[in-house]
Amino acid sequence: MSGKVPQRSSQVGHLSSRARHLMRGPRPEAVPVLVGRACALVGLLDIAAGVFPRFRHSRMHAIAEVLPGATGPFAAALSLSAGVLLLLLAHGLKRAKRRAWRAAVVLLPAGAVAQFTYRHSIIGVLISLALLAPLLRHRDQFEALPDPRSRWRALANFVLMGAGSLALGLIIVSAHPNTLVGDPSLADRITHVLYGLFGFEGPVDYQGNTSWTVAFSLGALGWITAVTTIYFAFRPEHPAAHLTEDDEERLRALLVKHGGRDSLGHFALRRDKAVVFSPSGKAAVTYRVVSGVMLASGDPIGDVEAWPGAIERFMDEAKAHSWTPAVMGCSETGAEVWTRETGLDALELGDEAVVDVPDFSLAGRAMRNVRQMVKRIERAGYETRVRRIRDLGETELERIRQAADDWRGTDTERGFSMALGRVGDPADGDCLIATAHKADDEPGPYGDLKAILHFVPWGTDGVSLDLMRRDRSADPGMNELLIVAALQAAPKFDIARVSLNFAMFRSALARGEKIGAGPVLRAWRGLLVFLSRWFQIESLYKFNAKFQPRWEPRFVVYRASADLPRLGIAAMQAEGFVNLALPLPRFLRRRTAAPRPCAHRVAERDVQAA
Repeated sequence: MSGKVPQRSSQVGHLSSRARHLMRGPRPEAVPVLVGRACALVGLLDIAAGVFPRFRHSRMHAIAEVLPGATGPFAAALSLSAGVLLLLLAHGLKRAKRRAWRAAVVLLPAGAVAQFTYRHSIIGVLISLALLAPLLRHRDQFEALPDPRSRWRALANFVLMGAGSLALGLIIVSAHPNTLVGDPSLADRITHVLYGLFGFEGPVDYQGNTSWTVAFSLGALGWITAVTTIYFAFRPEHPAAHLTEDDEERLRALLVKHGGRDSLGHFALRRDKAVVFSPSGKAAVTYRVVSGVMLASGDPIGDVEAWPGAIERFMDEAKAHSWTPAVMGCSETGAEVWTRETGLDALELGDEAVVDVPDFSLAGRAMRNVRQMVKRIERAGYETRVRRIRDLGETELERIRQAADDWRGTDTERGFSMALGRVGDPADGDCLIATAHKADDEPGPYGDLKAILHFVPWGTDGVSLDLMRRDRSADPGMNELLIVAALQAAPKFDIARVSLNFAMFRSALARGEKIGAGPVLRAWRGLLVFLSRWFQIESLYKFNAKFQPRWEPRFVVYRASADLPRLGIAAMQAEGFVNLALPLPRFLRRRTAAPRPCAHRVAERDVQAA
């Protein structure tokens, strides 16, 4: 242990003034939320007024009359444009984004001018100004900086906006049945929408001025799609988070002194994370922003006494960008410090399996299944090798890297909180690698290599499992074989403890299968077993339990219960289980230069239970 947890004092106390400030910081203020909801409501009413002709003559006429675009082809298009743009701005206003505020301040007066110019509606002008007033009065609350972004989001915007415009266009084309000429088919309607988005007349025809109304509305949708796509394509790019060489050097220095405290400490060196340091530089928090969630993993790095300073910087950064702060997989000590310093809440997420090397043995009834499996595989001709990365030659390292990449098993790279993201980097010479080999009559592209386990350092006397990969054609049990080999070879490397995998909801699974478990606990366990079909919850727990580990609880720290669904999605995105971003065609993907020599593609923590 690098130090004791800071005691409650005037500086670091229970809900100190600094803690209360940090509690308030990242949470959106009431005014931005209300303004954002008002913009969304007005946007929906604008869209309804522009799309549905009956809406303008219903009981909602009194409300619709004061909105942009109540009458006329051009006004309908203007109503639709204003509605879509207000909807697009609503989320940014809720998060107090400065750019959303600027856009709304420009859009609302423009809408007021259009009201007076085309409809001579004083009430419409007053509605726009009434919404503009709180924006101007509380402009100091809209200071959040933009999120990390990439110009390639323009392609995603084009596809999503195009799909939305197509769907809304079909509604517009079909919303005038009384003036429709003939009975056009669905294909004709789709063709008409596609033509209309580009400003051309399609095969569907209407009586009277309806054709002009539909044409202007479809043209407005196409214009909005084009403008937003151009904006995303040409706005200044803000690169994804990454560690600079100086950041990594400072983190490694902290790990040398305090790396033995947390088994996840070395994973802070993932190069797709950003970092904030305490004012003293003795502690740091690494994170990645995913879907507006500022996601840290594990405990802060460095001296425990300096953690509060790093946490304060983390929360200040979350407030500056209006990100939702969260921590995945911190220890019990980390959860106590986080909750005390920020006022956030903590929830037990699962348990980490840790094997104490001096106590490990294959003898005994409890290890019977593992012992029999290992002996069977050894009789089949497999042999194992356990070495430090620095002891491998470059040719063998390159073969291992390529095998690990090809054996990944999924198109999406996985790993964030418990994955380093590379194998064989010269800076990671202390990493441990266990490999399984078997000579075949017809050697494959990787020679006799059949399976790989990669461990990262955990202080000076421990290692933490990073990834597990195996040839799918190899015999079952490769993972058990290599874990046992690593544990048996550990004393040679002065390793006394080995962290295996993280088992989510381990305690619920263990208690739910015991005699006497209540109906609620059994139902919760049943749900976890069902979800295990996709997320390996139960199988991972049972795999870890084979090695008779001790279980160390891990926690998720979050701001409010309402944030948990969003946090869960962001965590799955970060780990690679969910990909909400639109993948680019292969020929459009940029080749990112490695920030360090020999840096390689991100590796997943892919555990396959035998």
